[in-house]
Amino acid sequence: MSEVFSSPTLKVEQPRRGPFAKSRYRVLDEDGTVLAVAGETAEKGRVEALRTIFPGKSDLDAHMVLLTTPGGEPLYVVDKRRGRELTEVRGSEGELVGSFVTERIGRRYVLRDGEGGRLGSIAVDLPRNNFEVMDTEGGKVAHVRKKWAGLATHLLTTADKYSVEIFDPVDEPLRTMAVMTAIVMDLNLHESKDIT
Repeated sequence: MSEVFSSPTLKVEQPRRGPFAKSRYRVLDEDGTVLAVAGETAEKGRVEALRTIFPGKSDLDAHMVLLTTPGGEPLYVVDKRRGRELTEVRGSEGELVGSFVTERIGRRYVLRDGEGGRLGSIAVDLPRNNFEVMDTEGGKVAHVRKKWAGLATHLLTTADKYSVEIFDPVDEPLRTMAVMTAIVMDLNLHESKDIT
């Protein structure tokens, strides 16, 4: 696995853009150094782009996001399937690192490793802003928090900011899946910008 996400505290930011923008992210360490950048790998058609401004629609669409180093070296691909049931994380060579499987939409997810074995779970609070990542024994390994940026920013732009705190030691691939939780939950729960 990559050593890129070795810091215990990370930030995942989605830059402020208009409602027609594609999904883009930056992963930073606690000092603000950019560790990875991400963007959707496929262009959306006009009809698909229009869906992003209507609440409850775009989070059902498929998204594929490529994470690279700032220099452009591929790291991971986040492949959110249509609907909300399955999102896979693949390595730079196409190997399956793990998957997020919906147990209860918007509230609980199961983390699976590349062979399909249970890796852990994610519990989501009611406003969908706090994500507790747990191992198979129920021990908390990470906390991902979506920061509130204000009503206008929430409704009119794609800007979102997440903090990721990892409670070391956390072995791979669970550590990488904990970091990917911010992007996956954004694609699954917040990309449509509906008020819930």
